[in-house]
Amino acid sequence: MIERSARLAVVGLGGWGKNVARAFSSVRGGELVRLCDEDEARLASQLRLYPQACPAASYSQVLSDDAVDAIVLATPAPLHYPMARQALLAGKHVFVEKPMTLTTADAEDLVRLSDRLGLKLMVGHLLEYHPAVEMIKREIDSGRLGEIHYMYSQRLNLGVVRSSENAFWSLAPHDISVVLYLFGSEPHRVTASGECYLQPGIEDVVFANLHFPDGRMAQIHVSWLDPNKERRMVVVGSRKMLVFDDMQAAEKIRIYDKGASVHLDDNGAAQTIGVRHGDIYIPHISSREPLGLEAQHFVDCILDDRTPRSDGRDGLRVVRILEQVDRRLHGATAVAARSVA
Repeated sequence: MIERSARLAVVGLGGWGKNVARAFSSVRGGELVRLCDEDEARLASQLRLYPQACPAASYSQVLSDDAVDAIVLATPAPLHYPMARQALLAGKHVFVEKPMTLTTADAEDLVRLSDRLGLKLMVGHLLEYHPAVEMIKREIDSGRLGEIHYMYSQRLNLGVVRSSENAFWSLAPHDISVVLYLFGSEPHRVTASGECYLQPGIEDVVFANLHFPDGRMAQIHVSWLDPNKERRMVVVGSRKMLVFDDMQAAEKIRIYDKGASVHLDDNGAAQTIGVRHGDIYIPHISSREPLGLEAQHFVDCILDDRTPRSDGRDGLRVVRILEQVDRRLHGATAVAARSVA
């Protein structure tokens, strides 16, 4: 029996691209056949690590290579849309790092194109594959946390300060994708506020609020101008509350048996509000690397003809919210979110 494999090309071997190449070099059912970067020194350095791959100094070489089934794009964000579009038109499956595109129109175009051509389009929403996030999803869906009231995330650090995008575009795609994945729905209203302290027109700190039709809310706080490095999410339910601290080497999740309940009188009016304090549960979390799990998922979806968890529509939803927050920051009123077809 001949086992199938997905023949992969990684394009963009800079800081993050090196990690991407490493992850895709060891996936089950995948074969790294091409490495591409315009920087000759970077390309040569990675070829020494993966000598089985053929070099490509230009993207056109990858596009025209019939030995390549799928292209993995770890290039700068402004190049995501044109390069992903070219790859799809060349008949290649596409994995593209976040954000998928810089505009909703471009994201919609990629979704339509991948659908029409029957090709996989997956976005690097890494945290959706984090074992801790998968556990949070199970806790929410099982009802063990009760009815979810709200959640918030904090992604803070001092640096890296960018001049080509604000802190929300740079940092928030991870958190947006997780909120949408955990809640399983889209917000109907988005509000945001932020300020520019280091560079005119480029927000260093942003607070965004996503309001959902059923009353749930999620706040996303991002900043590259903060004394603390924080990677934290809190989910508040009617029965229990959960904290995910990704800066912890172990004990990343704590589930608190805490809550508040309203006691009604005989007429149904609120009489008292009771607060409950219980135990803290620290579950075991798999130490498997999210990037490796994400890479494996992409290859599995190609070989098994499955829709990726973070597919093009997921990428589109995230870009829509990024755009909505941008409009809110730059003077628009609260933005009503559109649903994804």
